[in-house]
Amino acid sequence: MKKYIFSALAIAAMMVSCNKQSAKMDEQPAAGETSASGLKIAYVEVDSLMTQYDFAKDYSVTLQKKSNNARNTLTTKGNALQAAVNNFQQKLNNNGFTSREQAASQQAAIERQQRDLQELQARLENELANETAKFNETLRDSLQSFLKDYNKDKQFSLILTKQGDNILLADKKYDITQDVINGLNKRYKPAVKADADKKADEKK
Repeated sequence: MKKYIFSALAIAAMMVSCNKQSAKMDEQPAAGETSASGLKIAYVEVDSLMTQYDFAKDYSVTLQKKSNNARNTLTTKGNALQAAVNNFQQKLNNNGFTSREQAASQQAAIERQQRDLQELQARLENELANETAKFNETLRDSLQSFLKDYNKDKQFSLILTKQGDNILLADKKYDITQDVINGLNKRYKPAVKADADKKADEKK
């Protein structure tokens, strides 16, 4: 099974940019200030967002469980296939087949079993890929929606992502990561809590 991880590129595509101008970080004003040119910037740490945003953490657990279940299923069926191959080879070496037709029939069954396993692996990988894409889309929508409201008050001209070395140097005064994480978590309602709130509203 392929191991599915969250790409920082999924986050990089999410940030709101109200102004496409580029500028060096050390020449820009603090997150709460405006430069002479009117450019006001901030940045968000991608790694912190992925590890502290409750939605991302919850979905990560869900995807990991699905990945583990798929891996276990494939391992079980793969072991069964290997046992069938070993049994076939042993009978073939010991002249255990009563006829060529019997040997051919068992070999055909093993080949079908192998095709079924390959198809199952492709299906499970596709399901995990779709689930990951769904996560990325939901995360992007959630972040964009929050930043749109957040920026009504903050009025940033540019909000950047900081992940790895894509920004070589940045003053912490430009960092709005915790602000964004706190705001996202305040908005986030896990499925269980959302269902409970819905039932409570229906009783009123």
